[in-house]
Amino acid sequence: MPVEPAHLRRYATLARHSHDEMMAPDGAVRPHYARLMAALSAMAPPEFDRRSASARQYLSEAGVFHQVYGEASEQSHDWPLGHPALIIDRAEWTTLCDGLVQRAGFLERLLADLYGTRRIITEGILPGVLLGQNPEFFRPLAYQGQLSTPLLSFIAIDLARGPDGRWWVLGDRTQAPSGAGFALENRVATSKAFPDLSRALNVERLAGFFRKFREMLFALGGPDRARIGLLTPGPHNETYYEHAYLARYLGLLLLEGGDLVVHGDRAEVRTVDGFQPIGVLWRRLDADFCDPLELFGASRIGTPGLVRAVRSGALTLVNALGAGILETPAFLAFQTALAQALIGEELKLPTIATWWCGDAESRGFVAESRDRLQLGPAFPGRVGEPVRPGGPRQDGDGPIGSLSPQQGARLIGREIAALSTTPVYGSAGLEPRPVTLRTFLMRDEDGWHVMPGGFARVADSADARAISMQQGGGSIDVWIPSDSPAKPVSLLGPRSDRFARRLPGALPARAADNLFWLGRYAERCESATRLLRLYAARNSEGWSEGELEARVAAILADYGVDVRAPQRGLSTLARQAANTASRIRERFSPDAWRTLKAVVDLIPPRAAPASEGEPDVVALTAAILTHLAGFAGLAHENMYQFTGWRFMQCGRALERGQATASCVSALLSGEAPGGALEALLTFADSSVTYRRRYSVDLSRETVIDLTVLDPLNPRSLAFQVNSLTEVISALPGVHLGETPDLLLRRLARLKVRLQTADAGEVDTAFVGRVASDLGLISDLVTRRYLLSSPQADTPDWIGGSV
Repeated sequence: MPVEPAHLRRYATLARHSHDEMMAPDGAVRPHYARLMAALSAMAPPEFDRRSASARQYLSEAGVFHQVYGEASEQSHDWPLGHPALIIDRAEWTTLCDGLVQRAGFLERLLADLYGTRRIITEGILPGVLLGQNPEFFRPLAYQGQLSTPLLSFIAIDLARGPDGRWWVLGDRTQAPSGAGFALENRVATSKAFPDLSRALNVERLAGFFRKFREMLFALGGPDRARIGLLTPGPHNETYYEHAYLARYLGLLLLEGGDLVVHGDRAEVRTVDGFQPIGVLWRRLDADFCDPLELFGASRIGTPGLVRAVRSGALTLVNALGAGILETPAFLAFQTALAQALIGEELKLPTIATWWCGDAESRGFVAESRDRLQLGPAFPGRVGEPVRPGGPRQDGDGPIGSLSPQQGARLIGREIAALSTTPVYGSAGLEPRPVTLRTFLMRDEDGWHVMPGGFARVADSADARAISMQQGGGSIDVWIPSDSPAKPVSLLGPRSDRFARRLPGALPARAADNLFWLGRYAERCESATRLLRLYAARNSEGWSEGELEARVAAILADYGVDVRAPQRGLSTLARQAANTASRIRERFSPDAWRTLKAVVDLIPPRAAPASEGEPDVVALTAAILTHLAGFAGLAHENMYQFTGWRFMQCGRALERGQATASCVSALLSGEAPGGALEALLTFADSSVTYRRRYSVDLSRETVIDLTVLDPLNPRSLAFQVNSLTEVISALPGVHLGETPDLLLRRLARLKVRLQTADAGEVDTAFVGRVASDLGLISDLVTRRYLLSSPQADTPDWIGGSV
């Protein structure tokens, strides 16, 4: 999309009411934007569209998304990346980094004092109520600041440029800062779309920052290279994609609270290999949810005893529990005095003007200035309570000026930030959009380091005063030009003549459980769909409902599918598979995830109204089976075939075996109705194979031989048991030559039973025993690997039928 002179004049007119990153007040393009604008002006519209599409394609193929929470549910949205990038002049960036590093050191000392001697409280520099009533001050860790371990190692600082062109601090992010992973994905996507522009401007790379951060994490692990994990709230968090992406990028274990257990003073990961010690966690979970024993008792996503492991020194968290207290909005009202007391100098980066309503003078000022201030909570909010316009307060406490000190202590008044603008392509071409910049810093033994770039958020309208990704805001890359070409940086180790191929680390039991059930749910959805197609096909062929149809309908009812309105039951089965896959989508390709998600989208949520006619169930089931086959193929061909893949295959084989056994029993029990043999072959997708394998007409013995006993038929019971034997024999803790445990003995007996059986002796009782054995095997796999460790004693009541 070319940038013609007329476009620039229009842009300058739109941008004249605020400081603009690209356009100077006189209407001239700022020098550090000149090369970019020249390149965009010379670019034909189709070329710009092609480049933008390549960035969107990368983000789609990489599966980049963020969660948006609605009134009743959450939805995954594609990542909203805009163009062009925000460019910050090199000299200005150097000055900005000096202020950021100074501020990081100030925050570090402030946190150490709050969790140490608390001198700033005893000397009256900070009102004690802002500590005593602060939900982010954790008394179980009240003196952790006196330890040698740093409490801060990774922080973010939100910035905006004021009308005078100066950068201002909007807030500090020390709890569990988000955005670094999205900034990295923004860079990759933008570089794919505009590689020539990135090279021409010598844009600094981000990988060096992440390499330093990873080295710092491993240094915290000590000489024994303790395991390092990223602690996430789970897939329902709005930035879960980022957690999974950064864990892969940095080579960390992606862990939820349920993956951890504290034995004594040591934190351990619950894996399929047993309990494995862990020494360092990059915490992306809010602190109060981390330990229901000593912090927030209602937390369902934490680890009981985690605080004890931290106090003992056996576990290091990045950042420390309680670091979120630095996000207290009221602290901004005392920045000048705090800086003088803690670092002995004025902060280079000013903060947004803030007044704490806990003292009478500030409360009166906020009341008098309510038309030009915003009101907000004085303490950190659990879900980031928004700052709201001022005006008379009529929520039961009366106007601001009449509030008591206790009531006022919960409020702040804040200057309304006039955000600067940056160019972003919109529907009408290049438009000025309000922008904020989140910068990231990490600390190692050499001090604080700033990521050369950041996470820029842009508003969806030109007059926005606040920017939220939840409310439609977007993001753009951030470029820091350099005078010399950027040196290639990689997180890979130094190149050498030899390398060692290493297997992945121990699989967390939670991930194994989700993979196991993903296999089961996907196969369960497929089995129900095959049965429904069989039922619908017979109806479409003019068969009147008889005994066979009644038996098929009964099997479908066991799956929760009503043949009169099957969409709801099918949708439930498909969502079970998709919801389970969403918890581990980082373990298979984006193509596989999209294919499975498409199954949910295919199924109408409810039956069509009578006016619209009955849906074409045969066509619907055919489409579902095609997508499920695509998912199975992608998972089989693209997943690394190690422990995780084996658990998914185990779940699939168990579910398919039990489904086949159920159908054989239901369709052939007693006096088999007419068409039952053809129906069984159709369900097992074995009609073509039957015609090639047998030169006789349909008979009970030949159909049973193919669907139950043939070890080469991928749909037979024997094939599922052989697959289970192969997969389970390769799971952790299984050693040839040792006395087999109950799981292996049961598998071996079942395998022999099917190998030595004759088709004539396979009756309902025989198939029932096979199905029962498969259920027991499922219970034993769950007991051994998914509920505890292989070494743990498991009570008899754990398990039950599956």
